[in-house]
Amino acid sequence: MDNELAILVTGGSGFIGSHLVEYLLAADRSVVVVDDFSTGQRTNLAEAQSSWGEKLQVIEGRVSDVLPTLDPMAFSQCYHLAAAVGVRLVVEEPIRTIETNVRETSATLEFAENGKVPTLVASTSEVYGKGVRTPFAEDDDVVYGPTIYTRWSYACSKAIDEYLALAYSKQGRVPAVVVRLFNTVGPRQIGEYGMVLPRFVSAVLENRAIEVHGDGSQSRCFCDVRDVVPAMVALLDDPEHHGRVFNVGSNQPMTISALAEFVREELGGESEIRNVPYEEAFSDGFDDLQAREPDLKRVKEAIGFAPRIGLDQTVRDLADSMGRGKVRG
Repeated sequence: MDNELAILVTGGSGFIGSHLVEYLLAADRSVVVVDDFSTGQRTNLAEAQSSWGEKLQVIEGRVSDVLPTLDPMAFSQCYHLAAAVGVRLVVEEPIRTIETNVRETSATLEFAENGKVPTLVASTSEVYGKGVRTPFAEDDDVVYGPTIYTRWSYACSKAIDEYLALAYSKQGRVPAVVVRLFNTVGPRQIGEYGMVLPRFVSAVLENRAIEVHGDGSQSRCFCDVRDVVPAMVALLDDPEHHGRVFNVGSNQPMTISALAEFVREELGGESEIRNVPYEEAFSDGFDDLQAREPDLKRVKEAIGFAPRIGLDQTVRDLADSMGRGKVRG
């Protein structure tokens, strides 16, 4: 790779994006971040800006507004992470969700085409919808709930993103790879938009009740962002993986009730665990999936991917990033 060219990261101030930016900078790559800070945090990039100086440029603005002012020939790669995030945001602001996901991805791919810039589009396990079997494999059919449930607008908009990226790649216009992320967690993640692990950690640290939506029997697989980011880079770096879709995450399921108990025990708290009905937590327009687990055969064969960081370490580090550590002991 030509290190004189920069790497473009849209949404680089976000939870995952900021970890990616730091990883790329540590590998001696220059990075340009484009972010409107609608959900990302400026503080996520503060240390990187201080440590790497001119190797990191941060441009504030909407992707579709900023990219026409940049020269695509100045970039060796693009990671497109700018998107609407979080269940709460999706349910409460479906128009923003749909328009942000589709419009900004289209703008990114159009920009990348002008320089044939290899591009990774970050997608989501939500694309599988209600699924047809477990674990979810990349070539499985997908099933969505009815359009009256705004929850599925996120899944559909991200599926459109995938269709666009794969079409650009198939037609030789942009070398693109799609990564479907499964419940990525870790330091800097916040619970403001409905992310479950930081909500639970924050509740325990503040001695508030841990609110479990629904009956808590629904299961998810949690993977540390510091395992996810190197996988993303490895997949985009190798042209053999372009034009393909990869699941990236953990394949160790845990119920949400068990997660609440795990976080409370790990942080030494005494918070009550309280079940909250979906209609109370999200009002109308919410539908959920009972189990979400990835099939990791493809990504393991491609890059030897296997998560290394345990959930206990992730919980402790997330608590530390909130500035409070353990409740006691």
